[in-house]
Amino acid sequence: MSKTPVVRRMNADDAGFTAELDQLLSWESVSDAEVNQRVVDIIAQVRSLGDAAVLDFTRQFDGVEVDSFGQLELPQARLQQALENIEDDQRAALQTAAERIRRYHEHQRQDSWRYTDPDGTMLGQQVSAIDRAGIYVPGGKATYPSSVLMNAIPAKVAGVAEIIMVVPTPKGEINEMVLAAAAIAGVDRVFTIGGAQAVAALAYGTESVPAVDKIVGPGNIYVATAKQLVFGRVGIDMIAGPSEILVVCDGQTDPDWIAMDLFSQAEHDQDAQSILLSPDAEFLDKVQASIERLLPTLEREDIARVSMAERGALIQVRDLDHAVEVANRIAPEHLELSVADPEALLPRIRHAGAIFMGRYTAEALGDYCAGPNHVLPTSGTARFFSPLGVYDFQKRSSIIFCTPEGASELGKVASVLARGESLTAHAKSAEYRIIKD
Repeated sequence: MSKTPVVRRMNADDAGFTAELDQLLSWESVSDAEVNQRVVDIIAQVRSLGDAAVLDFTRQFDGVEVDSFGQLELPQARLQQALENIEDDQRAALQTAAERIRRYHEHQRQDSWRYTDPDGTMLGQQVSAIDRAGIYVPGGKATYPSSVLMNAIPAKVAGVAEIIMVVPTPKGEINEMVLAAAAIAGVDRVFTIGGAQAVAALAYGTESVPAVDKIVGPGNIYVATAKQLVFGRVGIDMIAGPSEILVVCDGQTDPDWIAMDLFSQAEHDQDAQSILLSPDAEFLDKVQASIERLLPTLEREDIARVSMAERGALIQVRDLDHAVEVANRIAPEHLELSVADPEALLPRIRHAGAIFMGRYTAEALGDYCAGPNHVLPTSGTARFFSPLGVYDFQKRSSIIFCTPEGASELGKVASVLARGESLTAHAKSAEYRIIKD
């Protein structure tokens, strides 16, 4: 019997490649009718019953028995206690990562601006932060302190006045590193609630949870569906699909390195996607051998194995120019340019959430401590979405100030255009300010 390959092989010059690639990349909506209806019901109950509904859902879904909602909020002293009690190397790593993330995002901060036309009209833009942001953080056995830093620090840099974090604690299990990260990032309030009920509480507010202006952060299908449903009432970061990595390699990087880079996403989720593009068929053989040899060494081998088999691929391309063409077609969340001269390829990369340059820049560094945000567009949405950043927590207001002379000249133009649209009140409003000769 022939052995089933761990990962599929493809050739970008094959006649059916485009259709095969489309099928490989396809990812269905985050929800289905049953999940959607369940979340609609949860949101309706939270809107109607407030704290009582959230408390009931917390007992039901998380198995946490509490008598009052007040028991679901952690005081700042508890966050500081976690920061003090974690291992010294963990604290140092969190602090180093936080400083790098903060420094990077400070470069994104936008300032207000204005200019004056020759007729004296002053125009500009006032940039201000949203008032309150909500951060969803997975909880329990999942350990995502990096997500706390990546979501909270840009909000703080933007000038958000209050950050509310929700994190479920199934069976009462609290992750100390998550709380320590919240202390470092300056999170203002923490509620130990999760799921669609937490998203609803953030969006609409309850007696205890203040309503926020924007909700960010990863979650399961119920969280993603809830975010989708409350969008419009509040802003959201994005609806994220499974994690992805696309590696472009010239065949000169250690194949074990490339295999492990692919695994770095495959171990996330059975639906995660790991793809390698290379013009070197012999190198693809070597990477395939590395995958088969190293896969059994992973702690999350079962998850990674399914991911690699069902959604992974090693794809041969004609050359690096062809690799760039395919990469833009995929529009990946993470793109590694593991080549001798990544700068030569960079100007032609149009669609990617984050671009990792050179052989030594592992995607994992971006997940934790390089500095740029790891909340990135997935499922091809890098064609029109950007990484989470300071700009997501800022909003812009246009500024217009007219002198009498400026109002008169602009009024003549506005009058013609308004009457052309049969909006006479608009026209007359502008005409009242026209200076009569």
